[in-house]
Amino acid sequence: MDELNRLTPEEFKRSEKTSVIAVLENIRSAYNVGSVFRTSDAFLLESVYLIGYTAQPPHKEIKKTALGAEDTVNWTYFPDSISAIKYLKSINYTIFAIEQVKDSLSLEKIKFVPTDKIAVIFGNEVTGVDQETILHCDGCIEIPQLGMKHSLNIATAAGVVLWEIIKNRMSTSGT
Repeated sequence: MDELNRLTPEEFKRSEKTSVIAVLENIRSAYNVGSVFRTSDAFLLESVYLIGYTAQPPHKEIKKTALGAEDTVNWTYFPDSISAIKYLKSINYTIFAIEQVKDSLSLEKIKFVPTDKIAVIFGNEVTGVDQETILHCDGCIEIPQLGMKHSLNIATAAGVVLWEIIKNRMSTSGT
């Protein structure tokens, strides 16, 4: 880790985070949850919010894919998405559901300002983001897809969306 110039877990917890929060709504697979923790660590996200029946640490399947990120990334549990959204709005976050709906914004066309406080909600592996949740969001983002399935695993979708947000911030901030 020294050769890779990586932070220790203590240094990571104290480091300045990116004002981006990944919200996981009713995710069935704890492996997917662990993967999002690991991605959140990679991009220095402020936090992960776990909603409804989404698995919470400590959990052996989260641990298996998070590889310790569940211990370094801040996380909060909310019983429902509306409670999380109300809290996020109270701290001035703009909230996007990651979902294919009418009038959704195509991910590659969005240009976030580095200081924007952004929360992105990823939904259930089968049913996606709940319609009631979508109604309370500031907008929806969809990942352009060219194949027949037009859907991605939630962990893959999170990686794509979070990287695009972080990449955009890095390129506009000169990092």
